[in-house]
Amino acid sequence: MTVFGWVLVGLLAGGLARLATRSEKQGCLGTLVIGILGALLGGVLWRFATGEESDVFDEFSLGSVLVAFVGAAALLLLLQALGVGSRRRRHRRY
Repeated sequence: MTVFGWVLVGLLAGGLARLATRSEKQGCLGTLVIGILGALLGGVLWRFATGEESDVFDEFSLGSVLVAFVGAAALLLLLQALGVGSRRRRHRRY
């Protein structure tokens, strides 16, 4: 997969995972990183569950976005459970 393919899969998977898990928005770069890390995690989970390689690393397809989405959602849920990256906004009283 080309760099453009990785960026496209990362943005799609990260954006969908953020919507599904209702996590805080981190911007395009944060969404891209979550999506790409999710693709790596999803590929590992796919191999563990089925014993075969996923097509995440080979070509852009609906399957690659789905595997990356599952990995990104699992990563976001894990980060939420650990409390990483959560921001609590404080209201200032004047």
